[in-house]
Amino acid sequence: QVHLVESGGGLVQAGASLRLSCAASGRTFSLRAMGWFRQAPGKERESVSSITWTGGLTYYADSVRGRFTISKDNSKNMIYLQMNTLKPEDTAVYYCAAGNSPVGIASKSAYDYWGQGTQVTVSS
Repeated sequence: QVHLVESGGGLVQAGASLRLSCAASGRTFSLRAMGWFRQAPGKERESVSSITWTGGLTYYADSVRGRFTISKDNSKNMIYLQMNTLKPEDTAVYYCAAGNSPVGIASKSAYDYWGQGTQVTVSS
């Protein structure tokens, strides 16, 4: 089992930056990919960005490419999401996810473990 804990959410104005962190614990040796998803009220959970645990291959949704940067620290079993130039449409609960497969990392189905989520609210 893998336990994920997110942190770093908050309320900011449009144009500001936030950095989300996700700490993984437990059977982390089996992990091959981690990612960030988000879910706004009344909408489905969508992929934001993902990264493979070895090799560091990344994926970004079109809506965040160029503004968000995902990174990882294997030694600490952590991933981060640096979010710049935030927009009101980025408002959502952001979830950290971890999976045992390095393929299809943009899909929810690739992930076996989920955090509780952290709220990001961007005011206009």
